[in-house]
Amino acid sequence: MGPDSSAAEIVDALVALGDPDRAAGSRRFFKTAPGEYGEGDEFVGIRVPVLRALAKRLRGLSAPTIVEVLESPIHEARQLALFVLTANIGARDSDRAAWVQVYRDAVRAGRVNNWDLVDCSADPVLGAWLLAADDYAELIEWASSEDLWERRVGIIGTFAFIRAGRADAVLAVAPIVVADRRDLIQKAFGWMLREVGKRIDRALLIDYLDAHAAEMGRTALSYAVEHLPAEERARYRAM
Repeated sequence: MGPDSSAAEIVDALVALGDPDRAAGSRRFFKTAPGEYGEGDEFVGIRVPVLRALAKRLRGLSAPTIVEVLESPIHEARQLALFVLTANIGARDSDRAAWVQVYRDAVRAGRVNNWDLVDCSADPVLGAWLLAADDYAELIEWASSEDLWERRVGIIGTFAFIRAGRADAVLAVAPIVVADRRDLIQKAFGWMLREVGKRIDRALLIDYLDAHAAEMGRTALSYAVEHLPAEERARYRAM
């Protein structure tokens, strides 16, 4: 595979690399049974490090080809396409806006539709773009969506701001998502709060928890307080 490969060649190569036993495990892990959040998703069984290595070989793949790979029903194909898209963003700054739009379109089309796909892309693609523009309003829009994956994009996208030492984006998203008790929203929200305390200032995390711990779901709170001393964890959980 290389940057001149067609979408069909890429998908065929992934199928050939697949491991049926790993695929079966992935279907269970990513909850693909009827009624679960990943219902109907298809796996061929390829480890993420292998996909990342393939993405390096495919850097420079054209946008139309990436879009076509993103349309594959195979989970690993869509993840590979996101890895390549992320790598391509840094190639020429003049193309960044176009790549970010490819990403937005993929999210809206339901192609970024599991937590690992969101988590490997929302921060380095959309979040980084908005950080460079010094404007996180779009993350608030994504977080305001009732769609599980669009809302998670809005939350995880704030990680780019957190990495840059800014808590303002996640604190702006917080009132929108704090009452959402869906497990994958709870985990994302609690994770981002934890990172505020870890990477920026523990006092900011403490201030938020003092004001809002009683509103938070148990899962989000557990994630947020993970790195606090045991007595503080117990105090917030009691709230």
